[in-house]
Amino acid sequence: MQVILQEDVPDLGKAGEIVTVRSGFGRNFLLPKKKALLANSENVKELEHQKRIALAKREKQKEAALGLAKKIEALPVQLTREVGEEEKMFGSVTVKDIAEALNAKGVEVDRRNLQLHEPIRQLGNFEIPLKIHTEVTAIVKVSVLKK
Repeated sequence: MQVILQEDVPDLGKAGEIVTVRSGFGRNFLLPKKKALLANSENVKELEHQKRIALAKREKQKEAALGLAKKIEALPVQLTREVGEEEKMFGSVTVKDIAEALNAKGVEVDRRNLQLHEPIRQLGNFEIPLKIHTEVTAIVKVSVLKK
């Protein structure tokens, strides 16, 4: 018996896959619990249609993410910090500071998507990756200047 899985089933497959199962398992467990649909031609066509819609949606999101990435890469972020003797910076620059600077420039970003492993504790220019989409990463150019 072939069924289309509606949700992930351990040791069987992921949602949207067409799998072959024993008739009893399909009739007595998968179908009554709405974990699968019978893989007839109508349901297979509907599955293909849903996959096409999902693919188009992902492509549209990727296009929007690429546009946002270009916009972000064109915006340099300049942050100023107090500096003591020997150019030693007081405090540090964190992902929160960078996200607030980008938000102030009109680009809404989530600070958790900035991939800064440790706070910046020195003056200079830095490139910080920003994960916008699963397939799109922008580089944020950050300049830390003295006040």
